[in-house]
Amino acid sequence: MLSIKPLAFDSFGVRSMATFVETDDVAVLIDPGVSLAPSRYHLPPHPLEEQRLQETWSAIKEHAARSDIMIVTHYHYDHHNPDEPEIYADKIVYLKHPTENINRSQAERAAYFLDKLKDIPESIDTADGREFRHGSTTITFSNAVYHGTNPRLGYVVEVSIASGGEKMVFTSDVEGPSVDAQVEFVIREKPELVILDGPMTYMLGFRYSKKSLALSVKNMCRMIDECMLKELIVEHHFMRDLNYRERIAEVYEHATGTPARVISAAEYAGREIEMLEAKRKELYHGTESGTGTG
Repeated sequence: MLSIKPLAFDSFGVRSMATFVETDDVAVLIDPGVSLAPSRYHLPPHPLEEQRLQETWSAIKEHAARSDIMIVTHYHYDHHNPDEPEIYADKIVYLKHPTENINRSQAERAAYFLDKLKDIPESIDTADGREFRHGSTTITFSNAVYHGTNPRLGYVVEVSIASGGEKMVFTSDVEGPSVDAQVEFVIREKPELVILDGPMTYMLGFRYSKKSLALSVKNMCRMIDECMLKELIVEHHFMRDLNYRERIAEVYEHATGTPARVISAAEYAGREIEMLEAKRKELYHGTESGTGTG
């Protein structure tokens, strides 16, 4: 049995992929962090975004207290919070390797985080390419894969959790996926549900290429077919673009006639989609002028 609960996502109005997973054996919290874009349309976070930040961080802490296992897939601050290490007290912690396949910025953050965690968790293990069993639950990690389309922003680990004949995969920040290594882990695991960091289309033509988008669309369609997905939750970087549905129209069309639903985390959770960062101009000016990709 798998019970999956999104806690904080971009479709909730914040930058995060925090996810709570319960199995018959353990409760797992993946990437317990949340943040806001410091600037969008040359505007700082709106008070409504600050409110959602507080709400979602409270939910993350509440579910951390209920967790047996905490996972950090990489060291960006929307995926971990080094300043409240007490949420890891007495937990089993699996971390992206702090010194291998990592860029300088994340290596420095990892060292700072590990120093903060000293003597707080029950145990700490590196995750990259490893598998851990807890009763009938199996937690499998990919080898380190690019954060995005190249190693500039470092690497992340993807996570597969299986229990009771059910399986889910959490990709972390693959921004697509447009790179073979990112999608091959998903295909190999053959989950029913994927929580995917989708293409970074709000930077299309600037920091994200049309070629990467085309590859991402192809790979999402491949996941639907080869994994026989029930849910493909496309999120995070993807949900910063108000035109998101148009960007991957082919994926939505491809899912028609298959068991797969292509949805946001907000839709999966049964709540309203709140793309607050993408609508920041509207929030400040009370107009419909903020409808570009920015």
